[in-house]
Amino acid sequence: MTDVSLGIPAMPAPDYPADVRQRLDEDAAKIIARYPGSRSALLPLLHLVQAEESYVSRTGVRFCAEHLGLTTAEVTAVATFYSMYRRKPSGEYQVGVCTNTLCAVMGGDAIFDELKRHLGVENGETTDDGKVTLEHIECNAACDFAPVVMVNWEFFDNQDPESAKRLVDDLRAGRTVEPTRGAPLCSYKETSRILAGFPDERPGAVEATGGAGPASLAGLRLARGESLPGNGAGVPRQTSAPPQDETPPAHPSSHDAPLDSAVSDPEHPAGPVTQERPTEGEEDR
Repeated sequence: MTDVSLGIPAMPAPDYPADVRQRLDEDAAKIIARYPGSRSALLPLLHLVQAEESYVSRTGVRFCAEHLGLTTAEVTAVATFYSMYRRKPSGEYQVGVCTNTLCAVMGGDAIFDELKRHLGVENGETTDDGKVTLEHIECNAACDFAPVVMVNWEFFDNQDPESAKRLVDDLRAGRTVEPTRGAPLCSYKETSRILAGFPDERPGAVEATGGAGPASLAGLRLARGESLPGNGAGVPRQTSAPPQDETPPAHPSSHDAPLDSAVSDPEHPAGPVTQERPTEGEEDR
């Protein structure tokens, strides 16, 4: 093999130790057997090798290529495309701060800046003790719990700079940390193995749904005519349309109610265009 850019032989990727290689070969065979075409197994295989070293190393790329009949370039192209695959060693806990629009407005940027200062790292860097890798992340569909911090893809909702600092301090000290919802917390390597498709054996993980919480369901309840806590909780759900001579009950929150276009600008109401079409000859004026 030759490094085209330098014109010198390229160093081949080292292999895993024999015992590790045998274990990974067995796991890879189970993953590949799930798919009618072996190439479809690439994404979970990348999670498998990431579970071994906390990132996708050159050895991991070579392993995936050999099992799937791909070139290392083809595997690398995929591994570098998806942000969940790391290209350098990562910490035991991936701490991600959402800095997308709503979380940023609600304080996500302030949390991220404070954690960088508190941990002494920049985006994508790992603390000296190898415990925490800090990064900003894209939206994880938890906007109604903003600002959100995620640790190994488990949710920590409604955070602020102080609570986020306590969170990372607890992680580094080895204290028990419980996500706001969803499954119990585990290490990044364990998370990667679960993402590869192997059973989640954490106590309580099967029972944890990780689904939407009360805030996520508020709009659905309002649409059904139900009441919300603090807004007349306990009122029976409306199951049929009210008589025509009755006014439907008002929504508990005005911004959740259906509104006509431009309702906030009564001087410029929205409506059908009423301007008459120009007569023949006027179009060229």
